[in-house]
Amino acid sequence: MTNETEATPPSSPGQTSLASHHKPHITWSDTYTKSIHAIDSLSAILPSLLPSSLSFSESPATALLHNSQVSTSVSSFLHRPGSGSADDPLCAWLYDTFHSSSPELHLVVLRFLPALTAAYLSRTALHQPLAGFESVFLAIYSHETTARGGQAITASIPDMAHRSVYHEAIKQAEAKNGSTELHLAVISPSLEPHGTVRSTRRAKIVGVAMELYYNKIYQIPVESRIEFCHFCKIWSGQDDSDDVNNTEGQDMEETNQEKRRKWRMNMPWEVLQPMLRILGHCLMGPEKNEELFQAALVACRCMLARAMRDINPKAILAMTSLVELAERAMDTSVEVVDHTDITMSNVITI
Repeated sequence: MTNETEATPPSSPGQTSLASHHKPHITWSDTYTKSIHAIDSLSAILPSLLPSSLSFSESPATALLHNSQVSTSVSSFLHRPGSGSADDPLCAWLYDTFHSSSPELHLVVLRFLPALTAAYLSRTALHQPLAGFESVFLAIYSHETTARGGQAITASIPDMAHRSVYHEAIKQAEAKNGSTELHLAVISPSLEPHGTVRSTRRAKIVGVAMELYYNKIYQIPVESRIEFCHFCKIWSGQDDSDDVNNTEGQDMEETNQEKRRKWRMNMPWEVLQPMLRILGHCLMGPEKNEELFQAALVACRCMLARAMRDINPKAILAMTSLVELAERAMDTSVEVVDHTDITMSNVITI
Protein backbone atom coordinates (compact mmCIF):
# COMPACT_ATOMS: atom_id res chain seq x y z
CA MET A 1 0.00 0.00 0.00
CA THR A 2 1.45 3.36 -0.94
CA ASN A 3 1.32 6.58 0.99
CA GLU A 4 -0.35 9.44 -0.86
CA THR A 5 -0.42 13.10 0.05
CA GLU A 6 -2.57 15.67 -1.68
CA ALA A 7 -0.61 18.48 -3.26
CA THR A 8 -2.35 21.20 -1.28
CA PRO A 9 -0.14 23.97 0.04
CA PRO A 10 0.00 24.36 3.82
CA SER A 11 -1.80 27.26 5.37
CA SER A 12 -0.02 30.57 4.85
CA PRO A 13 1.68 32.18 7.83
CA GLY A 14 0.60 35.48 9.26
CA GLN A 15 1.47 38.54 7.23
CA THR A 16 2.77 41.76 8.68
CA SER A 17 2.53 45.26 7.31
CA LEU A 18 5.29 46.56 5.10
CA ALA A 19 4.49 50.23 5.57
CA SER A 20 7.61 50.88 7.64
CA HIS A 21 9.86 49.31 4.98
CA HIS A 22 8.13 50.61 1.83
CA LYS A 23 10.07 53.11 -0.23
CA PRO A 24 8.32 55.47 -2.66
CA HIS A 25 10.40 54.43 -5.68
CA ILE A 26 9.78 50.69 -5.16
CA THR A 27 6.66 48.94 -6.45
CA TRP A 28 5.03 45.83 -4.99
CA SER A 29 6.24 43.74 -7.90
CA ASP A 30 9.92 44.38 -7.15
CA THR A 31 12.20 41.72 -5.74
CA TYR A 32 13.07 44.10 -2.90
CA THR A 33 9.47 44.27 -1.69
CA LYS A 34 8.98 40.52 -2.04
CA SER A 35 12.12 39.94 0.00
CA ILE A 36 10.95 42.32 2.74
CA HIS A 37 7.60 40.54 2.79
CA ALA A 38 9.35 37.16 3.11
CA ILE A 39 11.52 38.43 5.99
CA ASP A 40 8.51 39.87 7.85
CA SER A 41 6.56 36.62 7.39
CA LEU A 42 9.51 34.54 8.57
CA SER A 43 10.00 36.70 11.66
CA ALA A 44 6.40 35.94 12.66
CA ILE A 45 7.13 32.19 12.50
CA LEU A 46 10.52 31.68 14.11
CA PRO A 47 10.69 31.89 17.91
CA SER A 48 13.93 33.90 17.85
CA LEU A 49 14.13 37.46 16.59
CA LEU A 50 15.68 38.01 13.20
CA PRO A 51 18.51 40.54 12.84
CA SER A 52 17.15 43.99 12.04
CA SER A 53 19.92 44.43 9.47
CA LEU A 54 18.07 42.09 7.09
CA SER A 55 15.26 44.56 6.46
CA PHE A 56 17.58 47.51 6.00
CA SER A 57 19.95 45.78 3.61
CA GLU A 58 20.16 46.97 0.00
CA SER A 59 19.64 43.34 -1.03
CA PRO A 60 17.40 41.68 1.63
CA ALA A 61 17.24 38.35 -0.20
CA THR A 62 21.05 38.07 -0.33
CA ALA A 63 21.33 39.05 3.32
CA LEU A 64 18.73 36.42 4.23
CA LEU A 65 20.56 33.81 2.16
CA HIS A 66 23.90 34.32 3.91
CA ASN A 67 22.74 34.96 7.48
CA SER A 68 23.95 32.14 9.74
CA GLN A 69 21.55 33.02 12.57
CA VAL A 70 18.54 32.58 10.30
CA SER A 71 19.83 29.28 8.91
CA THR A 72 20.35 27.88 12.41
CA SER A 73 16.85 28.91 13.51
CA VAL A 74 15.21 27.48 10.38
CA SER A 75 17.10 24.17 10.65
CA SER A 76 16.11 23.80 14.30
CA PHE A 77 12.48 24.60 13.46
CA LEU A 78 12.42 21.99 10.69
CA HIS A 79 13.71 19.29 13.04
CA ARG A 80 11.35 20.03 15.90
CA PRO A 81 8.82 17.28 16.84
CA GLY A 82 5.66 17.49 14.77
CA SER A 83 7.14 19.54 11.96
CA GLY A 84 6.16 18.86 8.36
CA SER A 85 2.41 18.65 8.96
CA ALA A 86 -0.16 20.26 6.70
CA ASP A 87 -0.45 23.31 8.96
CA ASP A 88 3.29 23.80 9.49
CA PRO A 89 3.85 27.57 9.12
CA LEU A 90 7.51 27.24 8.07
CA CYS A 91 6.63 24.78 5.29
CA ALA A 92 3.97 27.24 4.16
CA TRP A 93 6.59 29.99 4.11
CA LEU A 94 9.00 27.86 2.07
CA TYR A 95 6.19 26.94 -0.33
CA ASP A 96 5.05 30.54 -0.84
CA THR A 97 8.59 31.87 -1.08
CA PHE A 98 9.58 29.39 -3.76
CA HIS A 99 6.44 30.22 -5.74
CA SER A 100 7.56 33.83 -5.97
CA SER A 101 9.08 34.88 -9.27
CA SER A 102 12.30 36.03 -7.61
CA PRO A 103 15.40 33.91 -8.39
CA GLU A 104 17.05 35.28 -5.24
CA LEU A 105 14.25 33.92 -3.07
CA HIS A 106 14.47 30.58 -4.89
CA LEU A 107 18.06 30.38 -3.66
CA VAL A 108 16.91 31.10 -0.11
CA VAL A 109 14.61 28.07 -0.21
CA LEU A 110 17.28 25.85 -1.79
CA ARG A 111 19.72 26.93 0.93
CA PHE A 112 17.55 25.03 3.45
CA LEU A 113 17.16 21.92 1.26
CA PRO A 114 19.68 19.78 3.23
CA ALA A 115 17.83 20.33 6.51
CA LEU A 116 14.45 19.90 4.81
CA THR A 117 15.53 16.64 3.16
CA ALA A 118 17.02 15.29 6.39
CA ALA A 119 13.88 16.05 8.37
CA TYR A 120 11.64 14.56 5.68
CA LEU A 121 13.54 11.34 4.92
CA SER A 122 14.08 10.56 8.60
CA ARG A 123 10.30 10.37 9.14
CA THR A 124 9.07 8.64 5.99
CA ALA A 125 9.62 5.23 7.60
CA LEU A 126 7.30 6.22 10.46
CA HIS A 127 4.36 6.55 8.02
CA GLN A 128 3.40 9.95 9.40
CA PRO A 129 1.47 12.53 7.35
CA LEU A 130 4.09 14.98 6.07
CA ALA A 131 2.02 17.13 3.73
CA GLY A 132 3.97 20.26 4.68
CA PHE A 133 7.34 18.86 3.67
CA GLU A 134 5.94 17.22 0.56
CA SER A 135 4.27 20.42 -0.65
CA VAL A 136 7.69 22.12 -0.75
CA PHE A 137 9.25 19.24 -2.68
CA LEU A 138 6.32 19.21 -5.10
CA ALA A 139 6.74 22.96 -5.67
CA ILE A 140 10.39 22.43 -6.62
CA TYR A 141 9.53 19.41 -8.76
CA SER A 142 6.79 21.33 -10.58
CA HIS A 143 9.19 24.20 -11.22
CA GLU A 144 11.75 21.85 -12.77
CA THR A 145 9.09 20.03 -14.80
CA THR A 146 8.01 23.30 -16.35
CA ALA A 147 11.58 24.50 -16.90
CA ARG A 148 12.63 21.32 -18.73
CA GLY A 149 9.61 21.32 -21.01
CA GLY A 150 9.33 17.55 -21.17
CA GLN A 151 12.94 17.12 -22.31
CA ALA A 152 15.49 14.85 -20.66
CA ILE A 153 18.93 16.10 -19.62
CA THR A 154 21.49 14.30 -21.79
CA ALA A 155 25.21 14.38 -22.48
CA SER A 156 26.99 13.38 -25.68
CA ILE A 157 29.49 10.56 -25.23
CA PRO A 158 32.59 10.65 -27.48
CA ASP A 159 32.50 7.92 -30.08
CA MET A 160 35.36 6.93 -32.39
CA ALA A 161 32.79 6.10 -35.06
CA HIS A 162 32.17 9.82 -35.57
CA ARG A 163 34.83 12.17 -36.82
CA SER A 164 35.66 15.21 -34.72
CA VAL A 165 35.68 18.78 -35.94
CA TYR A 166 39.48 18.61 -36.17
CA HIS A 167 39.53 15.88 -38.82
CA GLU A 168 38.68 15.95 -42.49
CA ALA A 169 35.57 14.24 -43.69
CA ILE A 170 36.15 10.82 -45.20
CA LYS A 171 32.96 9.86 -46.98
CA GLN A 172 34.08 6.34 -47.81
CA ALA A 173 34.83 5.56 -44.16
CA GLU A 174 31.46 6.97 -43.13
CA ALA A 175 29.68 4.85 -45.72
CA LYS A 176 31.34 1.69 -44.46
CA ASN A 177 30.65 2.53 -40.84
CA GLY A 178 26.94 3.17 -41.14
CA SER A 179 26.83 4.80 -37.71
CA THR A 180 25.09 8.18 -37.96
CA GLU A 181 23.49 8.72 -34.55
CA LEU A 182 25.31 10.30 -31.65
CA HIS A 183 25.68 8.35 -28.41
CA LEU A 184 23.71 10.18 -25.74
CA ALA A 185 23.73 9.38 -22.04
CA VAL A 186 20.60 10.31 -20.10
CA ILE A 187 21.67 12.20 -17.00
CA SER A 188 18.13 12.90 -15.86
CA PRO A 189 15.04 11.51 -17.62
CA SER A 190 12.11 13.64 -18.69
CA LEU A 191 9.73 14.58 -15.90
CA GLU A 192 6.03 13.88 -15.73
CA PRO A 193 3.77 16.24 -13.76
CA HIS A 194 2.84 14.89 -10.34
CA GLY A 195 0.42 16.41 -7.87
CA THR A 196 0.97 13.88 -5.10
CA VAL A 197 3.87 12.17 -3.39
CA ARG A 198 3.65 8.40 -3.23
CA SER A 199 6.23 6.02 -1.89
CA THR A 200 7.05 4.95 -5.46
CA ARG A 201 7.64 8.57 -6.55
CA ARG A 202 9.40 9.87 -3.45
CA ALA A 203 12.97 9.13 -4.57
CA LYS A 204 12.45 10.77 -7.96
CA ILE A 205 10.86 13.92 -6.52
CA VAL A 206 13.55 14.34 -3.84
CA GLY A 207 16.25 13.61 -6.42
CA VAL A 208 14.97 16.35 -8.74
CA ALA A 209 15.15 18.82 -5.85
CA MET A 210 18.77 17.78 -5.27
CA GLU A 211 19.51 18.24 -8.97
CA LEU A 212 18.27 21.83 -8.80
CA TYR A 213 20.41 22.33 -5.68
CA TYR A 214 23.41 21.10 -7.64
CA ASN A 215 22.64 23.36 -10.60
CA LYS A 216 22.68 26.38 -8.27
CA ILE A 217 25.43 25.15 -5.97
CA TYR A 218 27.90 27.86 -6.93
CA GLN A 219 25.42 30.39 -5.49
CA ILE A 220 24.63 28.36 -2.36
CA PRO A 221 26.52 29.41 0.81
CA VAL A 222 29.37 27.16 1.92
CA GLU A 223 27.64 26.51 5.25
CA SER A 224 24.72 24.87 3.44
CA ARG A 225 27.07 22.61 1.46
CA ILE A 226 28.87 21.59 4.65
CA GLU A 227 25.50 20.79 6.20
CA PHE A 228 24.65 18.65 3.17
CA CYS A 229 27.90 16.68 3.56
CA HIS A 230 27.12 16.17 7.24
CA PHE A 231 23.70 14.75 6.45
CA CYS A 232 25.17 12.47 3.75
CA LYS A 233 27.34 10.93 6.45
CA ILE A 234 24.29 10.45 8.67
CA TRP A 235 22.15 9.02 5.87
CA SER A 236 24.83 6.46 5.04
CA GLY A 237 24.49 4.96 8.51
CA GLN A 238 28.27 4.48 8.54
CA ASP A 239 31.26 6.10 10.19
CA ASP A 240 34.34 7.21 8.28
CA SER A 241 36.44 4.86 10.42
CA ASP A 242 34.20 1.86 9.71
CA ASP A 243 35.84 -1.09 8.00
CA VAL A 244 33.54 -3.67 6.50
CA ASN A 245 36.11 -6.39 7.25
CA ASN A 246 36.84 -5.29 10.81
CA THR A 247 35.50 -7.68 13.48
CA GLU A 248 37.31 -6.24 16.50
CA GLY A 249 35.63 -4.06 19.07
CA GLN A 250 32.10 -5.05 18.13
CA ASP A 251 30.83 -4.86 21.69
CA MET A 252 32.16 -1.32 22.15
CA GLU A 253 30.63 -0.13 18.89
CA GLU A 254 27.28 -1.84 19.28
CA THR A 255 25.54 1.23 20.70
CA ASN A 256 26.91 3.57 18.03
CA GLN A 257 26.03 1.09 15.30
CA GLU A 258 22.44 1.01 16.53
CA LYS A 259 22.19 4.81 16.47
CA ARG A 260 23.60 5.01 12.97
CA ARG A 261 21.27 2.25 11.79
CA LYS A 262 18.24 4.33 12.84
CA TRP A 263 19.38 7.18 10.56
CA ARG A 264 20.33 4.92 7.65
CA MET A 265 18.20 5.72 4.61
CA ASN A 266 17.38 3.82 1.45
CA MET A 267 19.44 5.28 -1.37
CA PRO A 268 18.02 4.50 -4.80
CA TRP A 269 19.95 5.77 -7.80
CA GLU A 270 17.52 8.67 -8.31
CA VAL A 271 18.75 10.13 -5.00
CA LEU A 272 22.30 8.82 -5.03
CA GLN A 273 23.23 10.27 -8.44
CA PRO A 274 22.63 13.95 -7.54
CA MET A 275 24.28 13.34 -4.17
CA LEU A 276 27.41 12.19 -5.99
CA ARG A 277 27.48 15.34 -8.11
CA ILE A 278 27.09 17.59 -5.07
CA LEU A 279 29.84 15.79 -3.15
CA GLY A 280 32.08 15.88 -6.23
CA HIS A 281 31.65 19.64 -6.50
CA CYS A 282 32.40 20.05 -2.79
CA LEU A 283 35.65 18.12 -3.30
CA MET A 284 36.80 19.42 -6.66
CA GLY A 285 34.97 22.72 -7.07
CA PRO A 286 36.85 25.94 -7.83
CA GLU A 287 36.09 27.37 -4.39
CA LYS A 288 38.81 26.00 -2.14
CA ASN A 289 37.49 25.69 1.39
CA GLU A 290 39.30 23.32 3.74
CA GLU A 291 36.31 22.72 6.03
CA LEU A 292 34.08 21.94 3.07
CA PHE A 293 36.71 19.65 1.54
CA GLN A 294 37.16 17.65 4.74
CA ALA A 295 33.41 17.35 5.31
CA ALA A 296 32.90 16.10 1.74
CA LEU A 297 35.77 13.62 2.06
CA VAL A 298 34.33 12.17 5.28
CA ALA A 299 30.92 11.92 3.63
CA CYS A 300 32.39 10.11 0.59
CA ARG A 301 34.20 7.61 2.79
CA CYS A 302 30.99 6.90 4.69
CA MET A 303 29.04 6.55 1.47
CA LEU A 304 31.71 4.21 0.12
CA ALA A 305 31.39 2.01 3.21
CA ARG A 306 27.62 2.00 2.75
CA ALA A 307 27.93 1.07 -0.94
CA MET A 308 30.24 -1.82 -0.08
CA ARG A 309 27.79 -3.10 2.52
CA ASP A 310 24.94 -2.86 0.02
CA ILE A 311 27.15 -4.35 -2.76
CA ASN A 312 26.17 -1.53 -5.11
CA PRO A 313 28.69 -1.66 -8.01
CA LYS A 314 27.77 1.72 -9.53
CA ALA A 315 27.99 3.48 -6.18
CA ILE A 316 31.25 1.70 -5.27
CA LEU A 317 32.88 2.79 -8.54
CA ALA A 318 31.75 6.39 -8.19
CA MET A 319 32.61 6.75 -4.51
CA THR A 320 35.99 5.06 -4.90
CA SER A 321 36.85 7.48 -7.69
CA LEU A 322 35.88 10.50 -5.58
CA VAL A 323 37.86 9.31 -2.56
CA GLU A 324 40.95 8.57 -4.65
CA LEU A 325 40.76 11.95 -6.38
CA ALA A 326 40.46 13.70 -3.03
CA GLU A 327 43.35 11.77 -1.51
CA ARG A 328 45.46 12.50 -4.55
CA ALA A 329 44.67 16.20 -4.20
CA MET A 330 45.88 16.09 -0.59
CA ASP A 331 49.14 14.32 -1.50
CA THR A 332 51.72 17.08 -1.75
CA SER A 333 54.33 14.71 -3.17
CA VAL A 334 52.34 14.31 -6.38
CA GLU A 335 53.27 16.92 -8.95
CA VAL A 336 50.28 18.53 -10.55
CA VAL A 337 50.69 18.49 -14.33
CA ASP A 338 48.44 20.38 -16.70
CA HIS A 339 48.55 18.35 -19.91
CA THR A 340 46.71 21.10 -21.78
CA ASP A 341 49.49 23.60 -21.09
CA ILE A 342 51.62 24.34 -24.16
CA THR A 343 55.28 24.59 -23.27
CA MET A 344 57.33 27.34 -24.87
CA SER A 345 60.76 26.39 -26.23
CA ASN A 346 63.32 27.78 -28.67
CA VAL A 347 64.35 24.28 -29.72
CA ILE A 348 62.74 22.87 -32.84
CA THR A 349 62.24 19.11 -32.69
CA ILE A 350 62.02 17.30 -36.02
